[in-house]
Amino acid sequence: MDDEPTVRELLCAALRHTGFTVAAAGTGQEALEQARAVSPGLVLLDVMLPDMDGFEVVRRLRDQQRPGRTAVSGHIPVVFLTARDATQDKIEGLVLGGDDYVTKPFDLQELIARVRAVLRRTSGDPGAVLRVADLELDPEGLQTTRAGQPIRLSRTEFRLLHHLMANAGRTVPKPLILEQVWDYDFGGDTGIVDTYISYLRRKIDNGGPKLIHTVHGVGYVLRGPKP
Repeated sequence: MDDEPTVRELLCAALRHTGFTVAAAGTGQEALEQARAVSPGLVLLDVMLPDMDGFEVVRRLRDQQRPGRTAVSGHIPVVFLTARDATQDKIEGLVLGGDDYVTKPFDLQELIARVRAVLRRTSGDPGAVLRVADLELDPEGLQTTRAGQPIRLSRTEFRLLHHLMANAGRTVPKPLILEQVWDYDFGGDTGIVDTYISYLRRKIDNGGPKLIHTVHGVGYVLRGPKP
């Protein structure tokens, strides 16, 4: 939901093209009514709206989801999308129950990657074993194997590989990797991502088909070998 029609139309078109079903709203009240009507899988929410700010929308949405309330069922993840990039605004949005906070101007590819990441984090079994080709990662057991052979990873290497495998087949921008794995803001130096990717490659891609690929000028993608 965005109060700018052009931005809203662009977002709707991009999300639909990616395979999402989209319901749009131009005000906070419309968004709450849409949530009650369709129970969305995720809300993409502008903070600056004409009738109430996005933080108030989330307060009301979360209130509707409290036990005993039937207006909106289940936890609906929220991704804030806004020009308000002050640290305090980000903190407020996340404390209120937002699942991510994206500032304008934004890259559509990155935004869609964030939406997918939030959906993965908030649905399914976070402890499920991840598999790509003959590579396996067990988040609960903290074990990694390839072709049945154990691979010793540092804590950071494990988190990086987990992030890549959770997004298998999709290009993950380096700034997003930096934020998700190292918890840095986008002003951080993404060179550390390149360094740890090289560490992973020595351990993961040594002796087998290449799984970690560079997308020049963007980031990295982990995918199985082509048939």
